[in-house]
Amino acid sequence: MTAAFFERLGERIERIDSVVSVGLDADPDRIPEHLRERDLPQWAFNRRIIDATHEYAACYKPNAAFYESSEGWRSLRETVAYAHGKDVPVLLDAKRADIGNTTRQYANLLDEVDAITVNPYLGRDSLQPFLTRADKGVFVLCRTSNPGGADLQDLELASGEPVYERVAALADLWNEHGNVGLVVGATAPEELADLRKQVPDIPFLVPGVGAQGGDAEAAVEHGLADGVGLVNSSRGIIFAGEDRGESFAGAAGAAAKRLRTRLNQYRSDG
Repeated sequence: MTAAFFERLGERIERIDSVVSVGLDADPDRIPEHLRERDLPQWAFNRRIIDATHEYAACYKPNAAFYESSEGWRSLRETVAYAHGKDVPVLLDAKRADIGNTTRQYANLLDEVDAITVNPYLGRDSLQPFLTRADKGVFVLCRTSNPGGADLQDLELASGEPVYERVAALADLWNEHGNVGLVVGATAPEELADLRKQVPDIPFLVPGVGAQGGDAEAAVEHGLADGVGLVNSSRGIIFAGEDRGESFAGAAGAAAKRLRTRLNQYRSDG
């Protein structure tokens, strides 16, 4: 039987001493010019990024939005296979959920990757096909890193709790197979701390530490459950060398290493 996702992730974190998630948001408009004439430019770009960063990456997190074309899906499949060849798990940032047959089709994406992000706002039945995949990770959107997240997530319910806290409570109930995580942005450190108290055993995926300027110390202090969790940077790593032409991959590797070092100082303090 395949080991559960968070067990495999914990082993990976321990082996390379890193909780860095590298977001593979391969925006075609930002790929270096010399790669754009390749058959699959996103794949060519990602392969070089993976070669430069895999020793620091606990996980790769491609965002599905950048791959939703025929060439994009081909690039994504090549990327996932290559990351797996480097023994790095892949979390697809897809934010999927729907009803009935549609959500069952969405859940088939888990045949390709190790974990996925999902949207909880259609309720448990929309997530059930994901949750039943006990060996796969399911990260539920909870308190996101974008400023507009507060428009809905901070709304107070009749019970007095904000919506994001209710989402966390529900995710805890849905975690029957120990495969549920939460997406909680580093741009909301107070909410990170509150949610960790509420759900002490659920690992977090914490975006927003890179280009969005989130709180790295809070991400580590509150994002990890028994040492397991992920702190993501996308643009801050993969486009660290945007103006460096063919040296872009080396710049990405250096950025991933710096982030690992930065995060590890707080892991050591804990």
